[in-house]
Amino acid sequence: MLTLLCSVPAPLCLLSLLLPLSPAAPISPAEPISQAYSLALYMQKNTSTLLQTYLQYQGSPFSDPGFSAPELQLSSLPPAAVSFKIWHAMDDAERLSQAQGAFLALTQHLQLVGDDQSDLNPGSPILLAQLGAARLRAQGLLGNMAAIMTALGLPIPPEEDTLGLVPFGASAFERKCRGYIVTREYGHWTDRAVRDLALLKAKYPA
Repeated sequence: MLTLLCSVPAPLCLLSLLLPLSPAAPISPAEPISQAYSLALYMQKNTSTLLQTYLQYQGSPFSDPGFSAPELQLSSLPPAAVSFKIWHAMDDAERLSQAQGAFLALTQHLQLVGDDQSDLNPGSPILLAQLGAARLRAQGLLGNMAAIMTALGLPIPPEEDTLGLVPFGASAFERKCRGYIVTREYGHWTDRAVRDLALLKAKYPA
């Protein structure tokens, strides 16, 4: 339970919380950028572990040494891969908007993968815990990016249902493929976010 302490009468205290910040004192983007960058770096340390744990529990061919299927994609999840020329030409708003959309999609897809794995691998608490943690971190980074966009005066894209109609009759193999793509792209988008945020951190030092 959170208790709010205020030395002024309650109505005035509440009013002070609701009043907008003075235009003369804009919010600095440095703090939310630093927070987002730190979280993205922490996420980056765990993405490889998540993918390897996921593959290990799916059986062959996923658990076979060296398994990789970069050609597999989901239409509901934007791929992180982009040419350096295009990425370098993007402005802050475009990079943040694309990352915001990607991590919104990832939070929803990770929930779906977690549900799939609860059905396919109910006796795998380590995998389920890692999927749940990844989803929470993606949500956290999503919040950090929204704070950055607000501080920079950029519009925050509305939340959307990125999954759309989910084929609940998908086979076990199809669901395993879907989870592989999601955990793989989670790692790729995290790598891209680290690079995006490093540029912002240099541009808006604390």
